[in-house]
Amino acid sequence: MWLENQQYFTLAAGKEQGDLTNQWMEWEATELQPVISAVLYATIVQGKKTEESLAMVGKQLEHISQNLTKKPFLTGDAVSVADIVVWGAIFPLLAEMSTLLEDLSSLKNWFKKVSDLQPCQKAVESLFKGKGPSVFKAYLQKMPAPSATTDASACNEQVEDAAVQTFSEEDIAAAAESWSKGLPNAPKPRLSQHPILPREGDKNILITSALPYVNNVPHLGNIIGSVLSADVFARYCRLRNWNTLYICGTDEYGTATETKAMEEGLTPQQICDKYNAVHTAIYKWFEISFDYFGRTTTAHQTTIAQDIFNRLLQRDFLLKDTVEQLRCETCQRFLADRFVEGTCPFCNYDEARGDQCDKCGKLINAVELKKPQCKVCKKSPVIKSSQHLFLDLPKLEERLEKWLDQSLATGDWTANARYITRSWIRDGLKPRCITRDLKWGTPVPLEGFTDKVFYVWFDAPIGYISIAANYTDQWEKWWKNPQQVQLYNFMAKDNVPFHSVIFPSCLLGAEDNYTIVNHLIATEYLNYEDGKFSKSRGVGVFGDMAKDTGIPADIWRFYLLYVRPEGQDSAFSWSDLMLKNNSELLNNLGNFVNRAGMFVQKFFNGYVPQMELLAEDKRLLAQVTAELQQYNQLLEKVRIRDALRCILNISRHGNQYIQVNEPWKCIKGSPQEQTRAGTVTGLAVNMAALLSVMLQPYMPSISAVIQEQLLVPQEVNVLTSEFHCVLPQGHRIGNVSPLFQKLENDQIESLRKRFGGGQLDGGCTDKQVKAEPKAPSPATDPAKETAVVGDPERIKALMQEVDKQGTHVRELKGKKAEKSLIDSEVQKLLALKKELALAEGKTPDPPAQKGKKKK
Repeated sequence: MWLENQQYFTLAAGKEQGDLTNQWMEWEATELQPVISAVLYATIVQGKKTEESLAMVGKQLEHISQNLTKKPFLTGDAVSVADIVVWGAIFPLLAEMSTLLEDLSSLKNWFKKVSDLQPCQKAVESLFKGKGPSVFKAYLQKMPAPSATTDASACNEQVEDAAVQTFSEEDIAAAAESWSKGLPNAPKPRLSQHPILPREGDKNILITSALPYVNNVPHLGNIIGSVLSADVFARYCRLRNWNTLYICGTDEYGTATETKAMEEGLTPQQICDKYNAVHTAIYKWFEISFDYFGRTTTAHQTTIAQDIFNRLLQRDFLLKDTVEQLRCETCQRFLADRFVEGTCPFCNYDEARGDQCDKCGKLINAVELKKPQCKVCKKSPVIKSSQHLFLDLPKLEERLEKWLDQSLATGDWTANARYITRSWIRDGLKPRCITRDLKWGTPVPLEGFTDKVFYVWFDAPIGYISIAANYTDQWEKWWKNPQQVQLYNFMAKDNVPFHSVIFPSCLLGAEDNYTIVNHLIATEYLNYEDGKFSKSRGVGVFGDMAKDTGIPADIWRFYLLYVRPEGQDSAFSWSDLMLKNNSELLNNLGNFVNRAGMFVQKFFNGYVPQMELLAEDKRLLAQVTAELQQYNQLLEKVRIRDALRCILNISRHGNQYIQVNEPWKCIKGSPQEQTRAGTVTGLAVNMAALLSVMLQPYMPSISAVIQEQLLVPQEVNVLTSEFHCVLPQGHRIGNVSPLFQKLENDQIESLRKRFGGGQLDGGCTDKQVKAEPKAPSPATDPAKETAVVGDPERIKALMQEVDKQGTHVRELKGKKAEKSLIDSEVQKLLALKKELALAEGKTPDPPAQKGKKKK
């Protein structure tokens, strides 16, 4: 019935709209609608609402929503049958889709517009026999209302259009007034205190990042997924003068530690001590600004974990049950989850762990694995019984849902966190085992179970609390104070259920007024080039290797944050790292800050000149203020990647402002022109000072260097929504020097090979290259194999960028701009052309030698 309805909506509305086939073929996402139809038919009509299939739909819808941030309809400025087809697929399913659409404001707004079209209204009325509007209204009531605020994913598009954004006279006047207030009227930075404790009436922010397993050296994906993202937000909160505590530490108990200890011939405690030092050194190099970095192997961890356990036991929230487990007769012990590997029962991935499959993400029981093997001796284990304790999640479900509804309504949860959590609730909660047959862990304080320890996912989140207890004996002011504290958890998406369902259930059941997460921020996955990070195969950059590349920590921070997987998986790319460094940092941000400072040094003897603002200057103030306010709005919602674009846009506006006004020419002209040069230079150097503050969360060292070069007063390091003149006339700056260095292709290629393991470009091993060629697919024309070397959409986007940059270079030459600026923009154009050639599977043309024309 659903499929018939979907086809009816598509055809009925399509006939009203025009020729379906021709218009649909024009849309590049032709395969999208059949995917949605097939998956939703399986998940809804047949009742198979699996997390995997709904997640697939969610990603497709997210892709559509991202496209709709750039244009009002799917194929452009006007509605087409592509819009009708997707609308027809979505409309009958609104009741089921509401959770998937919650954070996709662009998609929701588009849906409302298409639903108002006459063909769509007629389709609704026909299907429901004249009851269309009422049914339609009922469906819409099940959808979250479109957000009144800007969709964060649209930030980049908005800032790109900022150059042509119009401002009201009131906006311009307000920006000019804020500018004129200067530094004396700006708020002063908060004095540091130790320990940091909540304050009555203040905004008290408690930030945690997922505790890294102590035995693993974190790779770039681990770093961006938790500690770096949390660090940016913590630094931002401090800039806002909010009372902020950021804690983390190593997760040291459990199977993983025992396994590593056996591998290295050390005791578990020795392993913990060794790798805790490794983690500490890595995060220090990346300038992660923990207020306290601790560990879970402490007396406080035992005391607090056992107290929560006893409170759950006293309130009858624990169950006893006999569990079938895998036991290795060779090793003479039960195998904990990470001591066993086998084939996933859901997706047939042949390296699934005993607790979770890394490929499909499903949580599994070790006895469900196909062809299980003991990781230590590689023998096949046998199934035997053991008695364990379970958290009675069904009994806690009602209070969990009540809390969850409130937290989701008032907090900033990422879309994937909302979806994963709701899918757990929707499928019904089941009792969860909280004990394991191990020795290395927090002991279970109950007769009959004293030979067991707590399972890591009951024990580990309590580490946040015990780490705070090791930081201050007044830890309860943070962790038993939900009325005054806002708690932010940062993690990758695979950790969501444990932070949104299991840990909150434990704290709710303990009935001890614990602070429970208000804002759950989860990233997708960061991949490495075309594959995954692998320490054993030497593939990818790990935290202890980054500093040996010669690339400064701030460049790593910038790039990881630039490609942060906020809405979908992203990938680290050496070529893209080089491109972003050379274009966004060197040619855009660094170029602007350096020019602004050098003009002060060269033309005004190192003193900020007199500024007499004209109308165009005040308009620029409004433009910068708008970017600053957007930056604040995005970071308050923890849209870290999008807020970074606002910084780059301010420097881009600054470069354009300098280029248009040409202070290097004005300084040589009449007194009026010299005054103009002073105004442009003074305004530009103040923009650079503002950028130094906005950069602090992202690139703390570069921020400090800019402030040192410009001798920026420390009082500026409080961020508001206003752009003040903090470097007034007469302010002396220091010595100015370039902020960034160019990354060369040879250097990047060397690093790519160094961290590529046994892989060649494209992810093939030497053996794979020598293997016999596969027969072409029937759907593939062998004569056109080169057409599929690269991603067609990527090639199309690069061609557009090359054309745009080429036009920009020609305009600069036509205006007789500074040679240094033209040269830098030409280098950017050449880099884009090279990337395009590589994407097309071609060999890039070598650069022409100077003094010789290419034939």
